[in-house]
Amino acid sequence: MHKRLFDTTLAALALLLLAVPLCVLAMVVRQKLGAPVLFRQMRPGLHGRPFEMLKFRTMTDARDEQGVPLPDAMRLTPLGRWLRATSLDELPELWNVLKGDMSLVGPRPLLMEYLPLYSAEQARRHEVRPGITGWAQVNGRNAVSWEDKFRMDVWYVDHRSIWLDIKILWLTVRKVLAREGISAANEATMRKFTGGSP
Repeated sequence: MHKRLFDTTLAALALLLLAVPLCVLAMVVRQKLGAPVLFRQMRPGLHGRPFEMLKFRTMTDARDEQGVPLPDAMRLTPLGRWLRATSLDELPELWNVLKGDMSLVGPRPLLMEYLPLYSAEQARRHEVRPGITGWAQVNGRNAVSWEDKFRMDVWYVDHRSIWLDIKILWLTVRKVLAREGISAANEATMRKFTGGSP
Protein backbone atom coordinates (compact mmCIF):
# COMPACT_ATOMS: atom_id res chain seq x y z
CA MET A 1 0.00 0.00 0.00
CA HIS A 2 1.24 3.53 -0.80
CA LYS A 3 2.20 5.49 2.33
CA ARG A 4 -0.09 8.44 1.56
CA LEU A 5 -3.10 6.13 1.10
CA PHE A 6 -2.16 4.34 4.32
CA ASP A 7 -1.99 7.68 6.16
CA THR A 8 -5.24 9.14 4.88
CA THR A 9 -7.20 5.93 5.41
CA LEU A 10 -6.09 5.51 9.01
CA ALA A 11 -6.36 9.23 9.82
CA ALA A 12 -9.91 9.45 8.43
CA LEU A 13 -10.93 6.29 10.31
CA ALA A 14 -9.38 7.60 13.55
CA LEU A 15 -11.12 10.97 13.25
CA LEU A 16 -14.43 9.21 12.64
CA LEU A 17 -14.04 6.85 15.59
CA LEU A 18 -12.71 9.56 17.90
CA ALA A 19 -15.19 12.30 16.95
CA VAL A 20 -17.07 12.17 20.26
CA PRO A 21 -13.95 11.93 22.51
CA LEU A 22 -12.37 14.81 20.55
CA CYS A 23 -15.44 16.97 21.15
CA VAL A 24 -15.39 16.13 24.87
CA LEU A 25 -11.68 16.94 25.11
CA ALA A 26 -12.26 20.23 23.31
CA MET A 27 -14.97 21.18 25.82
CA VAL A 28 -12.74 20.27 28.78
CA VAL A 29 -9.82 22.30 27.39
CA ARG A 30 -12.18 25.25 26.76
CA GLN A 31 -13.48 25.08 30.33
CA LYS A 32 -10.09 24.64 32.03
CA LEU A 33 -7.78 26.71 29.81
CA GLY A 34 -10.12 28.99 27.92
CA ALA A 35 -10.01 29.89 24.26
CA PRO A 36 -8.54 29.08 21.86
CA VAL A 37 -8.92 25.34 22.33
CA LEU A 38 -6.36 24.56 19.64
CA PHE A 39 -2.71 25.53 19.71
CA ARG A 40 -1.62 26.56 16.22
CA GLN A 41 2.01 27.02 15.27
CA MET A 42 3.98 27.14 12.05
CA ARG A 43 6.31 24.16 11.76
CA PRO A 44 8.62 22.95 8.96
CA GLY A 45 7.17 20.16 6.87
CA LEU A 46 8.36 18.26 3.81
CA HIS A 47 11.56 19.91 2.47
CA GLY A 48 11.27 22.44 5.29
CA ARG A 49 8.17 24.12 3.86
CA PRO A 50 6.11 25.70 6.68
CA PHE A 51 2.63 24.52 7.60
CA GLU A 52 0.27 25.25 10.50
CA MET A 53 0.32 22.38 13.00
CA LEU A 54 -2.69 21.81 15.26
CA LYS A 55 -2.64 20.50 18.83
CA PHE A 56 -4.88 20.78 21.85
CA ARG A 57 -3.79 23.64 24.05
CA THR A 58 -1.87 22.55 27.18
CA MET A 59 -0.55 25.84 28.61
CA THR A 60 -1.96 29.08 29.96
CA ASP A 61 -1.02 32.50 28.58
CA ALA A 62 0.51 33.59 31.91
CA ARG A 63 3.09 36.37 31.52
CA ASP A 64 5.40 38.35 33.80
CA GLU A 65 5.19 42.09 34.55
CA GLN A 66 6.97 42.89 31.27
CA GLY A 67 4.49 40.85 29.26
CA VAL A 68 6.98 38.05 28.57
CA PRO A 69 5.48 34.51 28.67
CA LEU A 70 6.45 32.60 31.82
CA PRO A 71 8.61 29.44 31.46
CA ASP A 72 6.84 26.35 30.12
CA ALA A 73 6.96 24.63 33.52
CA MET A 74 4.96 27.50 35.07
CA ARG A 75 2.38 27.67 32.27
CA LEU A 76 1.83 23.92 31.93
CA THR A 77 -1.31 23.01 33.87
CA PRO A 78 -2.22 19.66 35.46
CA LEU A 79 -4.65 19.12 32.57
CA GLY A 80 -1.89 20.01 30.14
CA ARG A 81 0.51 17.55 31.76
CA TRP A 82 -2.11 14.82 31.52
CA LEU A 83 -2.84 15.60 27.87
CA ARG A 84 0.87 15.41 27.07
CA ALA A 85 1.44 12.28 29.15
CA THR A 86 -1.34 10.50 27.27
CA SER A 87 -0.42 12.19 23.93
CA LEU A 88 -4.07 13.24 23.57
CA ASP A 89 -2.89 16.77 22.78
CA GLU A 90 -1.54 15.39 19.49
CA LEU A 91 -4.88 14.10 18.17
CA PRO A 92 -5.80 17.25 16.17
CA GLU A 93 -2.72 16.53 14.05
CA LEU A 94 -4.81 13.83 12.39
CA TRP A 95 -6.34 16.73 10.44
CA ASN A 96 -2.82 17.74 9.36
CA VAL A 97 -2.35 14.19 8.08
CA LEU A 98 -5.56 14.36 6.04
CA LYS A 99 -4.49 17.70 4.57
CA GLY A 100 -1.14 16.25 3.53
CA ASP A 101 0.97 18.42 5.85
CA MET A 102 2.00 15.44 7.96
CA SER A 103 2.21 11.66 7.99
CA LEU A 104 1.17 9.31 10.77
CA VAL A 105 4.84 8.30 11.11
CA GLY A 106 7.90 10.44 10.48
CA PRO A 107 10.30 12.78 12.25
CA ARG A 108 8.43 15.10 14.60
CA PRO A 109 7.91 18.64 13.24
CA LEU A 110 10.08 20.92 15.38
CA LEU A 111 10.40 24.72 15.51
CA MET A 112 11.00 26.89 12.45
CA GLU A 113 13.84 28.58 14.33
CA TYR A 114 15.80 25.32 14.32
CA LEU A 115 16.09 25.14 10.51
CA PRO A 116 19.35 27.12 10.19
CA LEU A 117 20.88 25.18 13.11
CA TYR A 118 20.82 21.73 11.49
CA SER A 119 23.87 20.14 9.95
CA ALA A 120 23.44 18.83 6.40
CA GLU A 121 22.92 15.32 7.81
CA GLN A 122 20.39 16.43 10.42
CA ALA A 123 18.46 18.42 7.79
CA ARG A 124 17.76 15.15 5.96
CA ARG A 125 14.92 14.63 8.44
CA HIS A 126 12.93 16.96 6.16
CA GLU A 127 13.21 14.60 3.17
CA VAL A 128 9.91 13.06 4.34
CA ARG A 129 6.70 14.48 5.79
CA PRO A 130 6.85 15.00 9.57
CA GLY A 131 4.88 12.55 11.66
CA ILE A 132 2.55 12.42 14.65
CA THR A 133 4.90 9.75 15.94
CA GLY A 134 8.25 8.44 14.79
CA TRP A 135 11.24 6.18 15.35
CA ALA A 136 12.74 8.61 17.88
CA GLN A 137 9.42 8.79 19.77
CA VAL A 138 9.35 5.03 20.36
CA ASN A 139 13.03 5.00 21.30
CA GLY A 140 13.10 7.56 24.07
CA ARG A 141 10.81 10.41 22.98
CA ASN A 142 11.93 13.58 24.82
CA ALA A 143 14.25 11.69 27.19
CA VAL A 144 17.00 11.21 24.56
CA SER A 145 19.51 13.84 23.42
CA TRP A 146 18.91 15.97 20.34
CA GLU A 147 21.84 14.28 18.62
CA ASP A 148 20.40 10.79 19.20
CA LYS A 149 16.94 12.00 18.18
CA PHE A 150 18.23 13.35 14.87
CA ARG A 151 20.25 10.20 14.18
CA MET A 152 17.07 8.16 14.62
CA ASP A 153 15.12 10.55 12.39
CA VAL A 154 17.65 10.11 9.57
CA TRP A 155 17.69 6.34 10.16
CA TYR A 156 13.92 6.35 9.59
CA VAL A 157 14.31 8.37 6.37
CA ASP A 158 16.74 5.73 5.04
CA HIS A 159 14.71 2.68 6.17
CA ARG A 160 11.08 3.82 5.87
CA SER A 161 8.43 1.34 4.79
CA ILE A 162 4.78 0.59 5.51
CA TRP A 163 5.82 -2.32 7.73
CA LEU A 164 8.15 -0.09 9.74
CA ASP A 165 5.32 2.43 10.10
CA ILE A 166 3.01 -0.29 11.43
CA LYS A 167 5.67 -1.36 13.90
CA ILE A 168 6.19 2.25 15.07
CA LEU A 169 2.44 2.82 15.48
CA TRP A 170 2.16 -0.34 17.59
CA LEU A 171 5.16 0.66 19.72
CA THR A 172 3.68 4.16 20.09
CA VAL A 173 0.53 2.74 21.67
CA ARG A 174 2.67 0.77 24.13
CA LYS A 175 4.80 3.83 24.96
CA VAL A 176 1.77 6.05 25.49
CA LEU A 177 0.16 3.53 27.81
CA ALA A 178 3.42 3.29 29.78
CA ARG A 179 3.85 7.10 29.65
CA GLU A 180 7.56 6.80 28.97
CA GLY A 181 9.96 9.57 27.87
CA ILE A 182 7.44 12.40 28.17
CA SER A 183 10.03 14.99 29.13
CA ALA A 184 13.77 15.47 29.27
CA ALA A 185 15.54 15.30 32.63
CA ASN A 186 14.83 18.44 34.70
CA GLU A 187 12.69 19.92 31.91
CA ALA A 188 8.94 20.42 31.53
CA THR A 189 9.15 19.05 27.99
CA MET A 190 12.39 19.11 25.97
CA ARG A 191 15.29 21.56 26.20
CA LYS A 192 15.74 23.86 23.21
CA PHE A 193 18.01 22.80 20.38
CA THR A 194 20.90 25.24 19.96
CA GLY A 195 22.80 23.47 17.20
CA GLY A 196 25.90 21.30 17.19
CA SER A 197 26.97 17.75 16.34
CA PRO A 198 26.79 16.31 12.82
